[in-house]
This record gives sequence, structure tokens and C-alpha cells, in this order.
Amino acid sequence: MIKCVADVKQGLLAIDAELHADLERLLLENGSAGEDLWGFNLYPDEEGEDFIEYDSLINIRSWQGNPSRGISNPEIREAIEKIVSQFIIG
Repeated sequence: MIKCVADVKQGLLAIDAELHADLERLLLENGSAGEDLWGFNLYPDEEGEDFIEYDSLINIRSWQGNPSRGISNPEIREAIEKIVSQFIIG
């Protein structure tokens, strides 16, 4: 498993740290806005829906309509998939 955080507004990706919060901090220090950062995990040995897991403590934000560790907004998940395909797959 590889921990990742995406900035869905700027199209940036931070990967491979012990905690999603470490990656979040890195992006925040480099100009990202907290509301645009979403955590997830990649499983390189998996394919299809099992390749990306939308699960991170940094995703818990009831004020943005996301009260759980998952990402409930399909538009955000789609934005993450595009960023991942740009940097990781393509």
C-alpha cells in the first residue's frame, strides 16, 4: 500500500509517507489549500476498483459534506483518478 494525497484543484500528487497527514503538510507548505487535499491509498499489485482505496483520516470534514474517512463526492474521486492516471499510470 502506498499512501497518497491529491490536491484536486491544482492537480498535484504527494506520495509515499508514513501518514497521510505528512503528505498533507507537505502540500500545505507548498501552497495547497486544505479543502482541496484528499487522502487515499494505492495498491500497485491490484487492478480496477481495487487499485485505489479512498480511505484517510484527513478526509473527515463534515463542514465539506464528508463526515467519514472515505470520499463521498464522486466528482472528487474522479478528479483523483485523473491525477493518478496522469502521474502514476500514464
